[in-house]
Amino acid sequence: MDFIEVGQIVNTHGIRGEIKLNPWTDNIYDLLEQDVFYLKDGKELHVWKSRIHKNCLIIQFAEISDVDTAQKYKGTVLFTEKTELPEGRYYIADLLGMEVFDCNGRLGTLCDVFQTGANDVYEVKNSAGKSIYIPVIDGVILTVDVKARRMEVSLPKGLLEEEEE
Repeated sequence: MDFIEVGQIVNTHGIRGEIKLNPWTDNIYDLLEQDVFYLKDGKELHVWKSRIHKNCLIIQFAEISDVDTAQKYKGTVLFTEKTELPEGRYYIADLLGMEVFDCNGRLGTLCDVFQTGANDVYEVKNSAGKSIYIPVIDGVILTVDVKARRMEVSLPKGLLEEEEE
């Protein structure tokens, strides 16, 4: 099985052993569909019930029945099974380290993804260590080949000139 990090337990919630998960996904509602979460060592935590509260996920696991046990999991990263995403959607972990090219050649390596609300922004570091910020919008991201670790983009006019100043 292939796993993907989906969030971190940041606190307990109440006295019955519920945990508060800070999600690392662009769609928290997908996590409501999970029946099982995994720890780094592969141990399974079975969801008894879950709900969204203030942009976090509150989860009651069958294996955790009190606040003292829940407290032991604070800071723990949770995983789910990696599933096939729809066309045009990618796991951030699959994008990081990807080589980025435009019509003039290699721009650099994708090193971070910022989720701004309107659209994501890819941070690409060039060979000089300078960052280029590329908006993830139609017409800018041309192709993404996860297996080849390669992305082709068409930068908006003036983007590189602004970065060089």
